[in-house]
Amino acid sequence: MRSEKELFDLILGIAKADTRIRAVLMVGSRANPNAPKDEFQDYDITYFVTEVTPFYDNLTWIEENFGKPVLLQMPERMTHPLLPPENDGHFTYLMIFEDGNRIDLSIEDKPYLDDGEPAIVLLDKDGFLPNLPAPTDALWHVKAPKEAIFHDCCNEFWWCLNNVGKGIARDELPYVMGMFHHPVRDMLHQMIEWHIGIQTDFSVSVGKMGKYYKKYLSEELYEMYLKTYSDGNYQTIWTAVFTACELFHTLAVNVADHFGYLYHLQEEKAMLCYLNGIKQNSKK
Repeated sequence: MRSEKELFDLILGIAKADTRIRAVLMVGSRANPNAPKDEFQDYDITYFVTEVTPFYDNLTWIEENFGKPVLLQMPERMTHPLLPPENDGHFTYLMIFEDGNRIDLSIEDKPYLDDGEPAIVLLDKDGFLPNLPAPTDALWHVKAPKEAIFHDCCNEFWWCLNNVGKGIARDELPYVMGMFHHPVRDMLHQMIEWHIGIQTDFSVSVGKMGKYYKKYLSEELYEMYLKTYSDGNYQTIWTAVFTACELFHTLAVNVADHFGYLYHLQEEKAMLCYLNGIKQNSKK
């Protein structure tokens, strides 16, 4: 695998040699001082150019400069209805090379708007980019919930479990997994994040899709969280569901107590009664 220095030398060497490239910006985990460092980090790079057109869908230019990727995605070329392009004039090459390095290269010609995402200017030939502050991940720190948002989260979690129970009774496994791992788990994740926010004074990010949960949850809570995942057997799914209920209760009560919010225990009791009734009658 090419070293970090070799990749930066390549990325900047291409930019310095091409008069059409005005500036180079790096975002993503390599720009985030709090992100764990390892060999799997992508190089999230933007070339700011005088005009996007010559670089748009130009694989010849890519291969002549970066080499031939072994795996490639170009989002602006996607036509699948679930993968719509942004169509805002830029073009992106997502590339994995034979040595395992990944470069996500975006080509832009519009001014950069600083939204607080960690970003580092690697090259600026003519003052195109603004002066950026030292990068932090504050943009993604867990935010404390307002009381109405807390209640909505609880209601969504308990309500959507009815669909999980019905799906099990009807032997509709894809539906069961879809409901459990999206609306229900989404709300469980939200409650986990608020709990972590309380423990850390709302000063950390839990990472994309909660990838840092293990770092911030107690061993006991993290072990419970792991048990909310199951295989396709309905008995283990039921175990995962009731474990998720127990974990959600523990965290929600903690969050409610911390902020002085009311936790609507009757919602929880009603749904547990409903689920237990289905479980006993469906024999699945």
